[in-house]
Amino acid sequence: MIRFAHVSKDYPKGAALKNVSLHVAKGEFVFLTGHSGAGKSTILKMMYGELRPSAGDVRVSGYSIGDLSAGDVPKLRRRLGVVFQDFRLLEDRTAEENVAFALEVTGARRDGIPARVMRVLTQVGLAAKAHAYPQELSGGEQQRVAIARALVLDPAILIADEPTGNLDERATRGVFQLIREINAAGTCVVMATHDLDLVKQTTYRTIELREGQIVYDSGAEAGAAAAEDDL
Repeated sequence: MIRFAHVSKDYPKGAALKNVSLHVAKGEFVFLTGHSGAGKSTILKMMYGELRPSAGDVRVSGYSIGDLSAGDVPKLRRRLGVVFQDFRLLEDRTAEENVAFALEVTGARRDGIPARVMRVLTQVGLAAKAHAYPQELSGGEQQRVAIARALVLDPAILIADEPTGNLDERATRGVFQLIREINAAGTCVVMATHDLDLVKQTTYRTIELREGQIVYDSGAEAGAAAAEDDL
């Protein structure tokens, strides 16, 4: 589903990624770890088409990121769900309206939107808070709304950039368990995190970055075999 082949990304102040190669298979759960500035967010931004490689090839769900046209970017993003550390909810819209907005901007049929929104709010345990505004929700609840918004398009891939970074321990456990359940239902998850306690709780594949390079990949052999199967 996701493949980086000898990918580098250069900025005026230096290289963010240096010759990174990885493959993430359908339905896999992968942690990206490493210190701040190691390259995690750069990798995720390439996955959803916000950044393009300076060298190498990035392919996500059938799209070559380096060759994306302006019209292809929204098409790619309809196949992805993206969750951020800072929630990025619209403060003047309710939970229900925030989730619905993701469908409205993709041109979904309006008569089908309410049922789809309620389905994902129920999935994340917030059906009772559908009419609450973000300021009326806890941090964990706001992140659940953000996850519902990501899920409402039925993405094959969920990209999560430090989704528990602004949450307390209890909310972190709840959000992480929700993401695990989403993966168990078949969605591929790529999650960047500083929280090594979360990483240690599971046997999910872990890729560690340092100064723009992969220094450890617990599933390197499996990933290589899956990449060969895709060829």
